[in-house]
Amino acid sequence: MDITKPTPIMCITGQSDTHLTDIQNHRLHSAIISDFLALQSAAQKAGFELTIASSFRDFKRQSIIWNNKFLGIRPVYNKQQKVVDLTKLNDVDKCIAIMLYSALPGASRHHLGTDLDVFDKAAVSDDYKLQLTPDEYLQGGPFAPLSNWLDTNLDKFGFYRPYQHDLGGVAPELWHISHIKQSQLLVNKLSEQVLYECIKNSELQGKQAILDNLPAIYTRFVTNVSPP
Repeated sequence: MDITKPTPIMCITGQSDTHLTDIQNHRLHSAIISDFLALQSAAQKAGFELTIASSFRDFKRQSIIWNNKFLGIRPVYNKQQKVVDLTKLNDVDKCIAIMLYSALPGASRHHLGTDLDVFDKAAVSDDYKLQLTPDEYLQGGPFAPLSNWLDTNLDKFGFYRPYQHDLGGVAPELWHISHIKQSQLLVNKLSEQVLYECIKNSELQGKQAILDNLPAIYTRFVTNVSPP
């Protein structure tokens, strides 16, 4: 494949960044910039400093995160925020444990440039170490007021939370927002077969377990999101 001419599939699977625009030290899909700035401006008027914590991640970066977790170099957490002992799990169960909070490379919504993690910079000190954990966004957490505001305002600017509810796949992530229209246009182009080919040609840890169980993984962790 001529890498100088990226295909839409390459953009969807994180193997191209031609669909992105630089903004605020991050990269977002060019088509969502105006909507995001409008959301950010409205948040500011409401007293919040809506700040991007994470946006686009390419396939290579997502693979590094995945491999480091699979190998035990980075911790893997359960819903109770306790570290999972991966040495007691077989390969497919390791993958399932990782996917609770880290997307499978090739299927991460962060590849799209339409999804980003946000927080309220004004709610914490400059030396605050951001965790992106549920306790920060639930009642009593520093970003709970922003989270509540997002609940009632996201859709006004064309965004939603794909991981707002626990559907048995990815754990709830109240910090993760997605542009409704543009993300759907891209997600609709992804398929189980496209993902299979992407992973087959990768160097992911646990690759064979992923490929052998991809139908179940795809249903549980890729398409299983909260609706707009």
